[in-house]
Amino acid sequence: MKKVLIAIVLLVVVIGALAGIKILQIRKLMAAGKAFRPPPETISSAVAREEKWQTSLSAIASLAAAQGVNVTTEIPGTVREIAFDSGAVVTNGQLLLRLDTSSEEAQLRALDAQVDLARVNAERLRQLLASKTISQAEVDSSEAALKQNQANADNIRATVAKKTIRAPFAGRLGIRLVNLGQFQEAGKPIVSLQSLEPMHADFTMTQQTLAQLTNGMRVRLFTDTYPSNQFAGTLTAINPDLDAATRSVKLQATFENKDHLLRPGMFARVEVVLPGEQDVLVIPATSILSAPFGDSVYVIEQKPAGTNGPAGLVARQQFIRTGRVRGDFVSVDSGLKSGEKVASSGVFKLRNGVGVVENNELSPKPKLSPKPSDS
Repeated sequence: MKKVLIAIVLLVVVIGALAGIKILQIRKLMAAGKAFRPPPETISSAVAREEKWQTSLSAIASLAAAQGVNVTTEIPGTVREIAFDSGAVVTNGQLLLRLDTSSEEAQLRALDAQVDLARVNAERLRQLLASKTISQAEVDSSEAALKQNQANADNIRATVAKKTIRAPFAGRLGIRLVNLGQFQEAGKPIVSLQSLEPMHADFTMTQQTLAQLTNGMRVRLFTDTYPSNQFAGTLTAINPDLDAATRSVKLQATFENKDHLLRPGMFARVEVVLPGEQDVLVIPATSILSAPFGDSVYVIEQKPAGTNGPAGLVARQQFIRTGRVRGDFVSVDSGLKSGEKVASSGVFKLRNGVGVVENNELSPKPKLSPKPSDS
């Protein structure tokens, strides 16, 4: 019995010793965790500054040709001649396609013969009328027959002309949609013809902006196809009525497009330039962290030394309301003050209160009119 009690006591002592050791280890780990400070994140920074931006109204636009059609035929027929290549530039009135007109040409020769005969008969009867040999009614009948035969011949000539398809205006052709020997139905497209100079940008704006808009205002256009290009145009048309459902007004701007860079159907962003300038607070667009609950930036602040560690730079998340975009910059309507420093790169790896180290040597400089480098 005594041996059992001694064994139990020894077991309790061993367990207690192990538990104590484990508790000491856990306390050390907890103390080390509290004292641990993650290494600072390397970021680039920018200072929020005030600038004067020309006021403008922005919208999304769709490009359309000044003139554009799908070339078709008014009457059916078999394709006998194709006088164009896909993608070619054509002039006004240039021959594009000719349908089979052999039947019409044969009819026309017969009608021309009837016209010649009717003209000779009418002339002969006019001579006989002068000698009082026939009545005026016979002369009138012959002249009416002449006019009828001429009208029949003109009708066939019009049919031949309709089977000869010409470019209705100068422009660039699309992809050919017909082949030689094909039966072409009336109204079926032959080829797309678009006049690329000038180009129109169609867009809408809310009725609140209507009082600020007048024809002749300067318009800037930007496309994702040519991100380094800015196209200059003029506001040329303001719809007289508004859409009753959306309370928006339709607008149209015209661009010269001498290089034919703009094409019909393109997506574009337009800015109608208003008179005067406005003071705005700007930061690089790369500083903004977008989320469903709002846009935010990380403000870089100096943290004094204290219980939370040594002194250094830390990031503080600040929610803002953004305004217009211009080049690599975004205007800030609220949430930020002039002179505050914000992280301009590396924002996705930051969190509130994390330490940071600035390195502005490698990050590209934001520009109002950015252009891709040649390298």
